[in-house]
Amino acid sequence: MRENHQGSDRLSPADRAGGVTSGAGSGREAGNLPTEVTSFVGRRREVYEARRLLAHTRLLTLTGAGGVGKTRLALRVAAEVRRSFPKGVWVVDLAPLNDGALLAQTVLAALGLDHDSDRPALPVLSGHLASRRLLLVLDNCEHLLPSCAELTRSLLASAPGLHVLASSRQALGVDGEHLLPVPPLSTPDRPPPLAVMPQYEAVRLFTDRASAVVPGFTLCDDQRVAIAGICHRLDGIPLAIELAAARLRVLSARQILERLDGRFTVLARGCRATPPRQRTLRATIDWSFELCTPPERRLWARLSVFCGGFDLEAAEEVCTGDGLSRGEILDVVTGLVDKSILIREDHRDQVRFRMLETIRQYGRNLLDEDAGSGELESVQRRHRDHYQRLAARAESESLSLRQMAWCARLALEHANIRAALEFCLSTPGEAGSGLRLVTSLWSHRIGAGGVEEVRHWLGRALAQSPEPSLLRAKALGIDGWLAYMRGDTAAGKARLAECEGVAETLGDAESLAHAVRSAGLAALFHDDYRRAIPLLEDALERHRARQDLAAQWQTLFLLSLACCLSDDPRATELGEECLDLCTAHGAQWSRSYALWVLGLQQWLCGDVQRAVTLLQDALRVERPAHDLLVTALCLEVLAWATAHTGRSHQAAKLLGAAQTLWQSVGCALPGAGRLLHHHNECHSHLQRALGEAPFATAVQTGAELTLDEAVDCAVGRPRSPAPMPTPASTEENAPTPLTRREKDVVDLLAQGLTNKEIATRLVISPRTAGTHVANILGKLGFTSRTQIATWAVEHRAPSRQGSDSRP
Repeated sequence: MRENHQGSDRLSPADRAGGVTSGAGSGREAGNLPTEVTSFVGRRREVYEARRLLAHTRLLTLTGAGGVGKTRLALRVAAEVRRSFPKGVWVVDLAPLNDGALLAQTVLAALGLDHDSDRPALPVLSGHLASRRLLLVLDNCEHLLPSCAELTRSLLASAPGLHVLASSRQALGVDGEHLLPVPPLSTPDRPPPLAVMPQYEAVRLFTDRASAVVPGFTLCDDQRVAIAGICHRLDGIPLAIELAAARLRVLSARQILERLDGRFTVLARGCRATPPRQRTLRATIDWSFELCTPPERRLWARLSVFCGGFDLEAAEEVCTGDGLSRGEILDVVTGLVDKSILIREDHRDQVRFRMLETIRQYGRNLLDEDAGSGELESVQRRHRDHYQRLAARAESESLSLRQMAWCARLALEHANIRAALEFCLSTPGEAGSGLRLVTSLWSHRIGAGGVEEVRHWLGRALAQSPEPSLLRAKALGIDGWLAYMRGDTAAGKARLAECEGVAETLGDAESLAHAVRSAGLAALFHDDYRRAIPLLEDALERHRARQDLAAQWQTLFLLSLACCLSDDPRATELGEECLDLCTAHGAQWSRSYALWVLGLQQWLCGDVQRAVTLLQDALRVERPAHDLLVTALCLEVLAWATAHTGRSHQAAKLLGAAQTLWQSVGCALPGAGRLLHHHNECHSHLQRALGEAPFATAVQTGAELTLDEAVDCAVGRPRSPAPMPTPASTEENAPTPLTRREKDVVDLLAQGLTNKEIATRLVISPRTAGTHVANILGKLGFTSRTQIATWAVEHRAPSRQGSDSRP
């Protein structure tokens, strides 16, 4: 379960947003590590030990009780070692995932890859990692332990450059695994003198959180005994300490200790088979629950049905009723935020909330225990209904100014949508609702989790809803389209044929329009343009008659592509009509596809410069996340056009970048026969122009570009220089993992001395001095002597020169 506590240090919104990169340009593939790990208290020994172990093992698992701070420690360690991994550090939060079958797909998504191929996700993931040196952080493995163990074992065997840092309440049980138990923060056994108090990590954490709750709070002698007692009674568990500090809003430290004392002792006498730290954490959460008002307790339990966060609108729609009015929700949510039960997150102009996973599970247990009352199913159904309405709104605005906003919104709600679908497909009588939900979301592949996952849900829903219906006809058409995209021709043909059969049985205008378009789509994928074009024209008129904008655009795009590939002179006119429709409705995402088909048409007609301009414009369209398919299409045709301008090296790089994306996307192109001919022609031309070895090098260079780097390369946008790394410690005069001798070397490096000059000063050999410098670089996570010198000046490392002249 996700623990967003280190020293219970709360993760910043950026830490949890999922799309934050760790410093653009910090590596060829920067990863998705948070840019900053804020308010990190203590843990210097654990950080140092974890870094040391990672230098000697490929699998390190941080273990410990819930709430002890494994997630925060993992992120801190990952931040400090990221310079050792050229292909970046990638964090995969497994807390929202409940289905081990989707584990490899989830890791692919965290790596920024969209897996749409007909191959299982694990071989695709193994192939991607095979030649890369990177660190994969698997966070919160305990509820998926067998799946995580199997995945880790397989990836480590197939990717020799891969290192894995896992956090789990128990070991994965994989050969070669090293364990690092994460203990509670240090606490005083008895009240020490005031000057000594800050030496204890738990005290520093409590003080830090208290100052956030009570402006101007400082540690003073009057509170010394009470704060030492709180930290000791809570065994230094970060989550417990933060919850206690939050009570300073209404209680003094002494009052907190008094209330905690009696209840904590009683609640700690739980099941003796449970580890002591878990009993302590449960007692702390029980105590926090008892301090909540009845409406707060009720809302806490109901909010536990959300996965991965929620907004106020969702809370109001899902949790209202049976003792909670809609008008109360805002105030009760505010109360839970004040008590640190909910964490506030900012996503641009939207505020969202989430629970620490341990707290969410506590609330879910309350619902489960009351299952006989029907409360759990009632809340789950309202949760499903909310996301079904959300999906319907997204579908109705799929060709609009809000198109990209919906992509971003649905991406945030991915875990909740999965939970809603699982409820539908595991609850008798709800499969039709699941079919409606997934068909509403299919075009928003980011929100739905990719083509492969959409087909996963469609397959389950169609199997449970065999009766002919408009919804089934629509779902069959979608699944057939996606099957063709994945290259599964047999499945695509069967699905589209069944779609036609259902439509004929029903006889309504909407299903018949979808059926005609499905027939045209099948012909297009079989390169039968004579049949495809009239069918798509017929479908377009049917969709226009129904004023279905999204279906009009999809059909118009397919029709313009069919004309383009068949040398039909109407191709440009249809492509411009497709573009005008996007522009008129502000649909920027769809606009990229229209620009691509126009660029392809111009290139086929011989207007290379116009083609380049259109394709680059398609890649410049801003969107919340890259659509890998349209990016691959644009890079591919740009490579052909660039080759004809004589920029052979650039063209080869673009060809390599496109090749990587095609492998990730795994889609089969309509008209692939003709397009494959142009690809092969470009390949041969560049190989002759550059020579075999230089061509292969250029293609490999392009293949290793990140998605952002590939787009920048294609549009001629320069990359920003890599930022200087952050030092391991940002606290003035804070202890570091450096030895006394290494601190001496740091001081001399800051003066600009060479290894030989350092050796002379310290009466050691130049080789020993070089070893010290290498150790310092490793411990501080730096890559150059200049960075060490800068760090020494910024942190005013005290000089020890002359204090110990022995080597």
